[in-house]
Parts: sequence; structure tokens; C-alpha cells
Amino acid sequence: MSLMESTFAANIDPVLAQSFRVSARCGCFMQAARSLNIKSTQLRKHLAQLEAQLHCSLFNHHDNGLALSHEGLALQAQLIALAHERAASVIEQPLIRLAVAESVLHDILGRDLVALLRRNASVRLDIITLDSELSLQAVSADVVLWLGGTDSPLPGPSFAMSEPQPLAQLDYLPHIAKRYSRVAARPDSLDDLADFMLVQWQHDRQVESFRPWNSVVDQRLAGVVQLHSYALMLEMIRCSACIGLLPRYMSQFDRGLIALPGLFDQPMQRQVWMAVSAESQGQADVQMIIELLHNTFNERREWFEH
Repeated sequence: MSLMESTFAANIDPVLAQSFRVSARCGCFMQAARSLNIKSTQLRKHLAQLEAQLHCSLFNHHDNGLALSHEGLALQAQLIALAHERAASVIEQPLIRLAVAESVLHDILGRDLVALLRRNASVRLDIITLDSELSLQAVSADVVLWLGGTDSPLPGPSFAMSEPQPLAQLDYLPHIAKRYSRVAARPDSLDDLADFMLVQWQHDRQVESFRPWNSVVDQRLAGVVQLHSYALMLEMIRCSACIGLLPRYMSQFDRGLIALPGLFDQPMQRQVWMAVSAESQGQADVQMIIELLHNTFNERREWFEH
């Protein structure tokens, strides 16, 4: 490969090119290695490999640091030009706004969304978390997933949208970490809950179908923690002897948690609803997100069956 070739920079391994760019900027191998978070010996190996490919020396060594050789300056110029060329060729992608109930995003969709972004690095996705009824009614998005009643999607988003589709019915039960609860000591009545600290996600206080659980929490004069973070509530249950209300599927999501059935006579249920903005439902990228959502819930169908 010759420096005289106009396309040689595009064929350089990205790792080697990055090692060269940072070294040229820093003018010091040790500082460049720290910036790249690699050992200086690894950095020197990358640069030696690059110089062997190009059959030239890229740096002149001085007592007080490094300077680019004539060939190094030429390589730096071509890498800069290549970066500008690639930036100019990037086509702006449409922004997709996906609004999702916080617990659904955390438990069900998170991994599949990461996989989607790995497969589609050019996608532009704005993920909005819904943590209250107010945020649901105020949101503007292309696709919305929210938790509502089992027989009605109302209240739902306030913008013009397609007919809401039910994706899954979720049953809720108190949960506890297995490591903090021997089988013989697990509560099997509401009176037994008095021996345990209860933890509640504040958003759940407004859910009508959770009234049996919320009544128990509200009667507590001590031994209760109210949290505004869903993830922190999960951590409290995982890492202490707290009991909290979670979807029945949680033991599928986290094998360290176990449901406590039989404490309440009334079922506590919610439905996952999905709707699409009337203005966006024909867009190809929006259809890609809709397909992802359907596939995710279909693949986890056993989570919602009991």
C-alpha cells in the first residue's frame, strides 16, 4: 500500500487509524495510550503494524516528543479528508420518537432495543420514558406503549393516533428476593407482612387496580419505603428483605426474585397498550419499530401466561 494511492486511507484498519490519529494529536506515546485506554506497548504495536503496511516511518522521534514525518503528515491529511468525505455522505435519517412505560422499557424492551441499535447504527431514535399518567397525556411520539386498564386504554395519549392495540395482560403480585426468604418463613397472609419492610414505586400509588396493595402500604406507620425510581425499587427488593409489588413475569426476568401468591383475594392487573401516531404509521422506520415490539412480546408470551 502506497501513500501515493488516493484510496489507501479508507483501507486502513480503524483501530490502527485511531491509534495513529491520537498519537499524532498528543505527540507522546504514553499520553496517547492513556487517552485510548490501552497500554503503551499495545499502542506501539499498532503503529509498527501500520508502518509495516505503508512501508514508511510515520513519526520522527525527538528528545521532547514526537513529530510527524513527511509521510505521517500526508497520512494525517488523507485521514482528515476521508472523515470529512464520510460525514458529507451521511444521509439524515428521520427521527423516530418511541414513548414507553418505564417498567416495560426496563424489563421487556431494553435488550431488544439494544440489539436493534447494533443492527441499525444509522437509526435516529428518541426514547421517552413514561412514569406517570400526566407524562402519558402530555407526550408527543410516533409510537407509544403504556400501561392501562385491562378493559380500556383510557386514559391514553392525547394526540391523534391509531386504534390502541393490547399487547399483553400483566398480573401483579408481591415479590421478595429468594436469598432473604426461606420457604418456611415466607408470608402467606397479610398479617405476615408486618414482619417485612415494604417498598413502593410512587407511580403505582395512582393505579386503581393496585388498591389492595396500596391500602396495605398506606396503613403502615413504619417499615415502608417510597421510591420515585423503578430501577431503585427493584434493587431494594433484590438486595434487602423488602417486599414490593411487581409483575408476575419478574421471576422470568430475574431468577433471584420470587412471587408471593395468595396474599390478596382480588387480582391486580394491567394491560400493555400500543398506539401509533396517525401522521407516522406509514413510515418505514416506524413500521420497523412496530415489528420489533410485536416480535418482542410474542417471543416473551410465556412471561404473561399463567
